[in-house]
Amino acid sequence: MSLSQRNCPGPVKRREFLAAGMLGVGGLGMADLFRMRAQAAEAGKLVDQETNVIFVWLPGGPPHMDMYDMKPNAPSDYRGAFHPIPTNVAGLDVCELMPRHAAIADRYSVVRSVAHNFADHGGGHKRMMTGRVPLTPVDTVNDAPATGSIVAKCRERQNSDIPNYVSFNPGGRIGDVFAQGAAYLGPAFTPFNVEGDPTTPNFVVPNISPQQSVGGRMGDRMSLLGSLDRIERQVDSSRLMESMDRYQQRAVNMLLSDRAKKAFDVSLEPEAVRDRYGRHCWGYRALMARRLVEAGVSFVTVVMENPYQSGIPFLKQGTYNWDSHAVNCHIWDDLQIRLPIYDQAVTALIEDVYQRGMDKKTLIVVTGEFGRTPRLESTVGSQTGIKQPGRDHWPQAMSFIMAGGGIRTGQVVGSTNSKGEHPADRPLTPNDLWATVYRHLEIDYTDSFPDYRGRPMPILPFGEPISELLT
Repeated sequence: MSLSQRNCPGPVKRREFLAAGMLGVGGLGMADLFRMRAQAAEAGKLVDQETNVIFVWLPGGPPHMDMYDMKPNAPSDYRGAFHPIPTNVAGLDVCELMPRHAAIADRYSVVRSVAHNFADHGGGHKRMMTGRVPLTPVDTVNDAPATGSIVAKCRERQNSDIPNYVSFNPGGRIGDVFAQGAAYLGPAFTPFNVEGDPTTPNFVVPNISPQQSVGGRMGDRMSLLGSLDRIERQVDSSRLMESMDRYQQRAVNMLLSDRAKKAFDVSLEPEAVRDRYGRHCWGYRALMARRLVEAGVSFVTVVMENPYQSGIPFLKQGTYNWDSHAVNCHIWDDLQIRLPIYDQAVTALIEDVYQRGMDKKTLIVVTGEFGRTPRLESTVGSQTGIKQPGRDHWPQAMSFIMAGGGIRTGQVVGSTNSKGEHPADRPLTPNDLWATVYRHLEIDYTDSFPDYRGRPMPILPFGEPISELLT
């Protein structure tokens, strides 16, 4: 019998269906979710700290040579169309389309020498999200837990009315998009998923605010459940019902929690703060992330994928995500729209964390699954029908930034060769990134959890914290 079978809670009782109905369509299974998390936590390595992580994910693969690792002296078919500009840190240059980054470079560090071997989006997502070499080079269904799931398991007992792992995810089955799944940790540790554009009037966070129709029936259903309690307690010799009460109460607490509702409500922020982040999906997601970690959430993933929303018109020569093949987009036209929005949202988040005194507790990580080919390609675009420039997938070199978390900032770690093709010094892997994150969270990344077959699987099979970032 497998571990998952041994932990199976058995048939679902009538009262559980009624409880799920009380929570409405958006809240289906929340009591089950809390119960599964509590069961799974019994074998977990639990920590209870106030540290947290905001993980900004750039799916598709951001172009390292057009953002944080520009090569102005490289041949013309490598260096790109934009120029580097100096920052307030000597020796650290960024793209001219990111002037806000230039103004606050002392508040973050750039790591330029990360590489791995998975050039497919699916394999790249799994390699980056889990810190493991995936079993297959394609698709995004995890065969190992994403870092956020590990954190949620280790922080299971920290909150009762707000999730420990939240993802602003544009859609798809929970956990499968961008390899955010929990794998052998079980579905209880997938992220609390928030879809949609938070700038739109009809934006709703599931399981936080009851639908009007559900709210109108709340009193009647609570009364019905109370009546069933009195009847079923008389025959429930196993005391399962009393246990179910605790999980149901946690689900109801979350549904009605002022803390949860306020954490997601950016309207409580001053107009100037919302303006600074940007009245855009990316800006509002970043602002919500800051509010969530302040409220006690341990790990928030902020997906910055499609810039052509929140009133930004679609660009015919643009593309949905950061996958800037020439067939997908005219890379320079797309970046002229994409990078200013990114520049505003990310720097607002970094500045806000420091200005609010959160920079020791909150670690910000910004990355995608790989970089882009140093050498430019040119082909006919599927949308434009004309020949245009682009860059292909390139896991052999990539850049990411980190801020907050008490790390040393205002520096560049590692470098690539003169054409941006591979690390020239200080070669690092995604595991070194996650070892640094786990150190910040005070999670022992050498610890293990059992897989589907009960075998102990270390949180990270290899990797060390990036020493240059440690204080």
